[in-house]
Amino acid sequence: MKEQIFILENYNSFNPKHIFECGQCFRWNLNNDGSYTGVFKNNVLNVKKEDNKIVFKGMCEDNIIKICIDYFDLDTDYIDIKKRLSKIDNNLKLSVEFGEGIRILNQDLWEALISFIISANNNIPRIKGIIERLSKTYGKPIIWNECTYYTFPTPEELSKASEQDLRNLGLGFRDKRVFETTKIINENKGLLDELKQEENIQILREKLNKFPGVGPKVADCIMLFSLKKFNVFPIDVWVRRVMNDLYIKNEDETKVSKKQIEKLAQEKYGDIAGLAQQYLFYWRRENEAV
Repeated sequence: MKEQIFILENYNSFNPKHIFECGQCFRWNLNNDGSYTGVFKNNVLNVKKEDNKIVFKGMCEDNIIKICIDYFDLDTDYIDIKKRLSKIDNNLKLSVEFGEGIRILNQDLWEALISFIISANNNIPRIKGIIERLSKTYGKPIIWNECTYYTFPTPEELSKASEQDLRNLGLGFRDKRVFETTKIINENKGLLDELKQEENIQILREKLNKFPGVGPKVADCIMLFSLKKFNVFPIDVWVRRVMNDLYIKNEDETKVSKKQIEKLAQEKYGDIAGLAQQYLFYWRRENEAV
């Protein structure tokens, strides 16, 4: 592999901070110059916004333009999506304006499956640390700019880890879940492709829920962030909070059921509910942190 560069000029709906810090991915890190560097599949990429340009630079296993168009979903019209969402109500309009540069990445299904199992009852810094240790221990090295990066381990590579090995990397109670899920994938070679081809959301959710450590929220995250099911609406504490504050207004937000939120989301947002979720999630979490 050799270093490649790709520059997008005058491109709307692309802000690295919004994309990499809206909760959808765990292998992108902020640099001192405001750029982000990440590893996905067999690629290491640095992404920087400079005035009206988006500069992509890194080591890619294929043509960098092709890789960026696919991974960053550059062929999807987010201007139209944001117009549609902004017409729904003023709350959504404000959240879209706040996170105007969000795009849903096309993440690898295997990596998303393991990453979101690790994410259960966890915080982002810890999730990122665990995934980095997993990759450094079992993935392949890529050297770029005198730094060594590591690919996310394949199912075959991760099969070398015992439950104790995983626990030693800090997975805690998730060690057994990751170990068993890895075993299932290695024993059923066509299973990932089968999941990619499943169109029915409910059947897909049921199939994902069979993996150890995959519940409704993790399944929905996997479907939205790697299978492009834009109509699913993952619900975590932030999403429950923002939906209750804006629409449901129950004095005790913990009493608001997932079913109630899902029904409301489908009625209001329809086939782009997952995109609405990302804008609302990012808007609420970032403003709560201020």
